[in-house]
Amino acid sequence: MPRARVNGLELEYDTFGSPTDPPLVLVMGLGAQMVTWEAGFCELLAEGGFHVVRFDNRDIGLSTYLDDLPAPDLAALAAGDLATAPYLLSDLASDVAGLFDALGFDRAHVVGASMGGMIVQQLAIDSPDRLLSLTSIMSTTGDPSVGHPEPAALAGLTRPPAATREQAIEDGVEWFKLVGSPGHPSDEEYLRMKATRNYDRANHPAGGLRQAAAVVASGDRTAKLREVRVPTLVIHGESDPLINVSGGKATAEAIPAAELVLFPGMGHELPRQLWPAIADVIIAHARKAGS
Repeated sequence: MPRARVNGLELEYDTFGSPTDPPLVLVMGLGAQMVTWEAGFCELLAEGGFHVVRFDNRDIGLSTYLDDLPAPDLAALAAGDLATAPYLLSDLASDVAGLFDALGFDRAHVVGASMGGMIVQQLAIDSPDRLLSLTSIMSTTGDPSVGHPEPAALAGLTRPPAATREQAIEDGVEWFKLVGSPGHPSDEEYLRMKATRNYDRANHPAGGLRQAAAVVASGDRTAKLREVRVPTLVIHGESDPLINVSGGKATAEAIPAAELVLFPGMGHELPRQLWPAIADVIIAHARKAGS
């Protein structure tokens, strides 16, 4: 797969659809590689008339790791001491804008999931002129009063890294079950395939910790989101155990004229059963925003 040189880093990416179609860039979440945007879902978006790009954020997947940075102190960050923050969501947003430049996009539609939703929200704050439309999926505003995880999901997120490949794959399967969609369940074979693929492609828990630090250190975006005028769609699952649906509702309330679409039975994932419906609302939103 190709790599783009961005902000002194190399970002791994790939594309779907025709380069003559309007660009639509997918931004994934905390510790999640670009393959979490499953190829079948990307193809649905491309069939809707878009040049779809997915990529690995810094510090994850096959993009540049920043292991030379000091380890973050999450407790200190949460208490307001930002001295150990390796980077912020604004830096990750700058990476997305840099990817635009590397690929020759003056403007693009952006779709972010989970932390990726936070990144594209920040991009809309920092560089609104670069965006044709914004879609924030299963994300939140940074307001600590909304989007709370359930205790089991928080415990799963903070589980120590596995010592072996076998344990890492088992942990991955359990994580997918923990945050999955009760109304749209996946079979064990599919979950194991994903966990195995993810581990064998790249396993870098230290990068995920630094990304988590960026989220904690970046604070509440609510006030700045009220100034965003980019056409915005907010998607959230009503059964999300990691980022409660209140986070999505708060995002839609903060951004003027944002459209909110909730999916019953959907957890913190994009279940295969809902790919067509989710792709349809993203495509309709982006087409309405224009190119």
